[in-house]
Parts: sequence; structure tokens; C-alpha cells
Amino acid sequence: MSDAETHKSKMQKLQAEQKRKTTKATDPGRGLVLVHTGDGKGKSSSAFGVIIRALGWGHKVGVVQFIKGKWITGERQFFDKLGTVDWHTMGEGFTWDTQDKDRDIAAASAAFSKASDMMASGDYDLIVLDEINIALRYDYLDVKTVIEALKGRSQRTSVVLTGRDAKPELCDYADLVSEMREVKHPFKAGIKAQRGIDF
Repeated sequence: MSDAETHKSKMQKLQAEQKRKTTKATDPGRGLVLVHTGDGKGKSSSAFGVIIRALGWGHKVGVVQFIKGKWITGERQFFDKLGTVDWHTMGEGFTWDTQDKDRDIAAASAAFSKASDMMASGDYDLIVLDEINIALRYDYLDVKTVIEALKGRSQRTSVVLTGRDAKPELCDYADLVSEMREVKHPFKAGIKAQRGIDF
């Protein structure tokens, strides 16, 4: 058998297996829960990519940003120009900025209250809870409370939760968990964050 014939045979088998899996798969009839975590870059960036995909289908999208403060980012400017995303930045900056745990807990609680209302409302196809995993990591929020809110969300609503160190209980509950792994980072070589690449 020639290389071309071997390749064709291999691809036909892969195609048949993929068709079998696709035929067997079902629609859950509800939104999904996605967790983007890990020590590498790209967790929020990937979530913003999902937003673009949802908007392409005419879906209603909301964002609640935990931790991140009012700093100017390319993604926020882009979505503000579109005017189609219900965006709420409710953090006060990096976890080391306030140096006041009570204040951080209050900010995270306010953001979570907003997120809970949005999830339960039935108004959204997709909600991104950006950096909520960091709020959970520092115990600004309780993971059981977050999971209960996810369980109580509207059936139509999918939720993406981003940030390092996602709690195991959250990962167990989620439909999808993706872990970004850092292999190399320019900051470790002394290169500062770049506009349009990092923010």
C-alpha cells in the first residue's frame, strides 16, 4: 500500500470514529460551565474569544470582572465600541493593591451578587466571570456558594469562570476545564506587559 493509500485509510477510520461520536452525543438542553485555569497566560483571552463566538450567533453576553480594576484594556475598549456586551468591572486591581482583606471581600461579594443576579435572570446566553477563581483562591468567596449560584442559573445561560488555581470542587462541577500551562513568559526576561498583546 502506498503512503497516499495508507494516509487515506487512516483518515477514513478517523472520520468514521468522529461521526460515530458525534451521532452519539446529545444536547444537554442547558448552558455549560467552563473553567479556564492554570499558571499560563490566555485564560481571560480565551474567554473573550468565546464571547466573540457567542456574539457571532447573536447571543446576549455579560461580563463581571473580579479583582481587575479600572485599568484600560484592549478587550474592554473593543467591546465598549461594539456596545453589545453588558460589562461590569467590579474589582479594585491586583490582589496586592488594596492590602485590605475586608475591602477585597466586600468588592468580591458585590461582584458576585451582580453575577448571581445576571445568571438567574434568564437574560443571557453567556456570562464570563473573569478572575473569579482568584477571589475563591483567597477565600473572598465561598466555593459552595458559587456552585449553588451556578446550579441556580437560567437553563439558557453558559458561564465561563477564569483565573488561576480553580478550586477542585468547581472543576468537578464544570462541564469543561482547560488548564493553561506556562512554558515561557516575557516578563521573566524583564519585558513589561505590551499593549494589544497582554492588555
